[in-house]
Amino acid sequence: MLPLAFAFDVFGTVVDWRSSVARESVPHLAALGRADVDPHRFADAWRARYQPAMATVRDGRRDWVVLDTLHREMLEATLAAHVIDLAAVGEARLADWTRAWHRLDPWPDSVAGLDRLRALAPVVTLSNGNVALIVAMARRAGLHWDAVLGAELARAYKPDPAAYLGTAAALGVAPGDLCLVAAHHSDLAAARGCGLLTAFIARPQEYGGAPAPDVHHVQEWDWHATGLDDLAAQMEAAATAG
Repeated sequence: MLPLAFAFDVFGTVVDWRSSVARESVPHLAALGRADVDPHRFADAWRARYQPAMATVRDGRRDWVVLDTLHREMLEATLAAHVIDLAAVGEARLADWTRAWHRLDPWPDSVAGLDRLRALAPVVTLSNGNVALIVAMARRAGLHWDAVLGAELARAYKPDPAAYLGTAAALGVAPGDLCLVAAHHSDLAAARGCGLLTAFIARPQEYGGAPAPDVHHVQEWDWHATGLDDLAAQMEAAATAG
C-alpha cells in the first residue's frame, strides 16, 4: 500500500548542505584573510554543532528558537574556534553567511524525483529548518512542496516525537499512513518509533564520502532507494501494480 503522504527530511536528503555551505564560505573566508581555512572542513565544523544546539531546546535549557537563530550562534562559535574575530566579520557578513543555509543546492535527482512523488501523494517537509529558511531554499532550488511542516509547526526539534506526530496530525493522516523520506538512519528510527513508514535515501556524498555518523541506527526500512528518482520509480511501480 502506498503512503497517503510523503514527509521529507531536507538537509542531506534533498539538498547538499556540505558543498553548498563550503561554496558560500569561500568568499567570506577570503575577505577575512583566512583563505587557509578549508571551506569543506569549515562546513563540517559548523554542522557538527547542529545536534548539540538543538539539544538545548529539546531538553528545556532554553525556550524555543528557530533554526536560523541556532545557525547564527553555531556560526559565531565556529568562527571563534578558528580564531576569527567576530568584530572583524561584522553584522552584515554574519547575517549573509548565516543565510547560506537558505541557498543550498538540491541533489541532481531531487527536483524531478520530488515532482514525480508529488504526482502520487502530497509531499511536505518534516525538517528542523524554519519556514523562512525552507521557503527561501525551495524557491531558489525549484523544490515544489505542498506544505512546509516539521519543527517550527510542532515547536519541537527531531527526534522529539512531537515533530513526527505533529506533521501527521497537520496532514490529517494516521502516523502509519505517512512516510518519512530521509538519508539518516537515526531520523528514520525515531519516525518508526512513532509509527511512521520509512524510506531511506542513500546519499554517500553528504559528508564528502566519509561514513555517516548514525550508521549504528540502521534497520530494514520499508523502502530503500539510491535517490528520489529511484524512490519515485518504486512508488510508481507499486501504484501501477496495486
